[in-house]
Amino acid sequence: MSRGVPWPIGLLALPIWFCPHGAHRHLLGSRDGTLGRSRRGSLQRDCGRRRRKPEWRVDGGTRNAVAHGDAVTGAGVDVEDAAVRLPSSRRVTRRRGTLTFLRDVAVIIVVAVLVAFLVKTFIVRSFYIPSGSMETTLMVKDRILVDELTPRINDYERGDIIVFRDPGGWLGVTGLDTGINPFLRAGDWVLSLIGSSSSDSGDHLVKRIIGLPGDHVVCCNELDQLTVNGTAIDETSYINVPRGEPASRVPFDVVVPADSLWVLGDNRDRSKDSRLNQDQPGRGFVPIENVVGRAFTITWPLNRFGLLDSHDDVFVSLLGP
Repeated sequence: MSRGVPWPIGLLALPIWFCPHGAHRHLLGSRDGTLGRSRRGSLQRDCGRRRRKPEWRVDGGTRNAVAHGDAVTGAGVDVEDAAVRLPSSRRVTRRRGTLTFLRDVAVIIVVAVLVAFLVKTFIVRSFYIPSGSMETTLMVKDRILVDELTPRINDYERGDIIVFRDPGGWLGVTGLDTGINPFLRAGDWVLSLIGSSSSDSGDHLVKRIIGLPGDHVVCCNELDQLTVNGTAIDETSYINVPRGEPASRVPFDVVVPADSLWVLGDNRDRSKDSRLNQDQPGRGFVPIENVVGRAFTITWPLNRFGLLDSHDDVFVSLLGP
């Protein structure tokens, strides 16, 4: 028979595998290779105590793990009191996190509104088209973007589509509509500050530049075409008139004064433009200071999204004044 550990000793050694906290020390402490009843009881108590999970207590403002059966010393608070205090501290932390989040959101909104206001005031602005005077280039209810910055750096050119404030009398009497809900009016005003609404589109007009300061513009020659500085221009690529009709049914012969523009709508028969306002104080001319900017793109509806054509090729052959 091979030598080995007697089987009773082997059975008694099984707790070693279930108590990894140093219970083997009890076996090594037995001189005769056996365990007494008292040692087995000590072993069981040791394993039972070490296998319990620690609980938390608050002592002096800090959290310390205390095992079952260990003595609590000092001026600390017992485990039950900690269970009351810890959730309270978590609520305070959560409240501070919420306030920080709301503060960050408020800062982001304020910065976004400020940036949008600056962009709308100095760079680009949105307008909607309320009439058909520029059909088919612009349709009713189209939304357009107007470049306010570039024209301040470079001069306007013939063919540019511009948005301008009424020089006086072009739109007739436009009083304040008192039937609009004041809350809706206030909301529309706030949205207009950031460029999301165009509450003043009804106070502006959109037309195409035909004559620059000093230009001599006449309608019409024997081919029913406009002439600018004696050169006929072929507008068939953008004007909306019945086939065989002249470029304008209203004749005119003007010289554009300094700091002013002569403008016409692409839908000539439905546009109240410079031709039909010659009896106004401005004699049909638009002061350049009234111009908001140059329209460069349609943003809505999506099926009409795209850049606007100034038709430079039509005016490229014109001589200066």
